[in-house]
Amino acid sequence: MHAADTHQTPFAPKLSVELQEHFGCVASECPYGLEQKAVYHQAAFTHMDNPTMGDLLANGYRRNGNHMYTMHCPNCALCVSIRLHPQHFQPNRNQRRVAQKNRDIKVQQAPLAMSGRSLHLLDKFLRVRFGNERNQAQSYYSHFFITTISTCFELRYWAGSDLVGVAIVDASPSWLNAVYFYFDPDQSWRSPGTFNILNLVSLCRKQHIPLLYLGYWIDGVSEMAYKKAFKPHELLLDNRWRLSS
Repeated sequence: MHAADTHQTPFAPKLSVELQEHFGCVASECPYGLEQKAVYHQAAFTHMDNPTMGDLLANGYRRNGNHMYTMHCPNCALCVSIRLHPQHFQPNRNQRRVAQKNRDIKVQQAPLAMSGRSLHLLDKFLRVRFGNERNQAQSYYSHFFITTISTCFELRYWAGSDLVGVAIVDASPSWLNAVYFYFDPDQSWRSPGTFNILNLVSLCRKQHIPLLYLGYWIDGVSEMAYKKAFKPHELLLDNRWRLSS
């Protein structure tokens, strides 16, 4: 993103020294398939209040189970945090078409749970999308989704009696955090990722939640391109949220 495309908004809030001391770096393979070695700056917690998690989200951290992490990869800064101010969002033509295509969808908000139908759908999603039998739905729930450090729930998307998608969401009165979204690959024609964000925007508006965190956006990763189509959005660049319209 070029400087001419953005204007600067305030820096991310400064994290306390006591909080920063919890974090350390762990090297791993890149979760997005890039050749560079990934380095996670992460820490595990048992409890966390909403303002602290809000500050971490505002500094580009993500939640994985009871861990909070961000990427500190050497020679790579492609993982860019993206967020929306839902009250300012205006859908484009394609997003309005997606809303129309999904008029039959019923949304059920429910506690986070490893139900048989959800696990079956997630297994299918992981198998088709990633082609890796080592990725198991039950481990995603037990190690990635379930948490004691945030208020977390599921949004289940139903077409009649068919479960076509599930969003894992952290929530507070000040922010909504989109943790993960999976869907039936046979329903890709619905543009379910776009529809999920449209529904999260609607939920934020109804509950007067001012910020919606969408995770990372990576330039060149086609599966993430739909996030940047939500405008205006903000990208966290050099510790400053920059607005793009």
